[in-house]
Amino acid sequence: MIRRCTFIVLFSLLAGADFIHAEDARYGISGNPGAVDILTGTGELGKLLQIPENTGIRLGGVWLGDENALLSGRQSTQVLTGNSSLILDLSIDLEKAVKWKGGLFGVEFLQFNGQPTNTDAGVVQGYNSLPGPPPLNRSELYQLWLRQEFFDNQFNVRIGKVVPTYHFNNVSKPVPTTKNPAISIPSVSGLIYTPIFTNPTLLGVIGGYYNSVYGIESTIAPIKEIYINMGFYDGNLARGVQTGLIGPHFNGYYFSILEAGYGWGAPKPGVAAIGGWYQSGKLEAGGQVQTGTGGVYGFASRALWIKESKTVSKGNLSGFFQFGWNNSRTLEMNLFFGGGLTAFAVIPNRPNDSFGIGLSWSRLNRHLFVRHSELMLQGYYQAQVYGSVYFQPVFSYIPNPGAHPDKSNVCAATARFIVLF
Repeated sequence: MIRRCTFIVLFSLLAGADFIHAEDARYGISGNPGAVDILTGTGELGKLLQIPENTGIRLGGVWLGDENALLSGRQSTQVLTGNSSLILDLSIDLEKAVKWKGGLFGVEFLQFNGQPTNTDAGVVQGYNSLPGPPPLNRSELYQLWLRQEFFDNQFNVRIGKVVPTYHFNNVSKPVPTTKNPAISIPSVSGLIYTPIFTNPTLLGVIGGYYNSVYGIESTIAPIKEIYINMGFYDGNLARGVQTGLIGPHFNGYYFSILEAGYGWGAPKPGVAAIGGWYQSGKLEAGGQVQTGTGGVYGFASRALWIKESKTVSKGNLSGFFQFGWNNSRTLEMNLFFGGGLTAFAVIPNRPNDSFGIGLSWSRLNRHLFVRHSELMLQGYYQAQVYGSVYFQPVFSYIPNPGAHPDKSNVCAATARFIVLF
């Protein structure tokens, strides 16, 4: 039972099938559910408002808040920064609501209020995934999409305002579970740094948290072990446009991506995937100009140790690996390697806690930075406080921050609360 369940969890973390259910997914949650969850939260908000389940309407969300302290290597007099992110999610199962077979509708609102946490530290890769490009105070339509499945969900299409990193190069993609709504957002890792959500070699071109984009994406899954994801999007993020705050553009800037993945079962289940992408249009940065750019990436996740029982997992150690490369002269990073380990349910009487470590190394664009590369190490402990409320202390160390070559050994402590509803 547990090997089958763990395989479902690990495979669907990375596959394009949006809503695979695992019966016993007792794992930690993502350090930023708003960056990886197509349906955000547990749906408890709708239950609180007494929305009948047979209507097909689901209402949920997540609030994340954190405080960050630069212990060393700060670039300004500011020591403390804080961030708050609220996402409200409404989805409608159209088959239940209006007898539209295989249809699903979703819309999300995002409110972010934050500070330049990563800029103050001089960290190019981002040790905190909540703050992104300015403006750091924003209200936006985060998602608005229609999804249609065909052939018993062996093929599905989603169109509208979407978050491409939910589908592509997402090593920590979660799996909903119907067994316990309070722990329904499990994840391969609870790391909060940006590379766990967006490959650094794709930063600046792929839409993600919190800059969603308009586009179309599809998944082909002929058998449960194999999937192919394809996407085509508005590519104006590469021009520095804050796509999360505006409507679509049709001006020659487009982003296209293709990913294929394979999952395996016993004795240690896991997943591996590779992908390639291309950004069109005239790109400029640091005095460099090029027409179009592209790259490749890969990632893998595997259960390394499982303490089994007849029904549920009594402990799990998992590992992941990431890779990325591009040929760009205008993006900030050209080569990336990352990896980490996560332990789940190993603390006695704390089945929903997890802790882990991660490493992220990126080669910086020599046209934009003095330093050759940037290394980032991060460790965390994620504790379930009560129900769907989690508290997560995090420690980050960056010996060579790329944005400030005259500073070294940045150390930062983060205290994050995550509330799913």
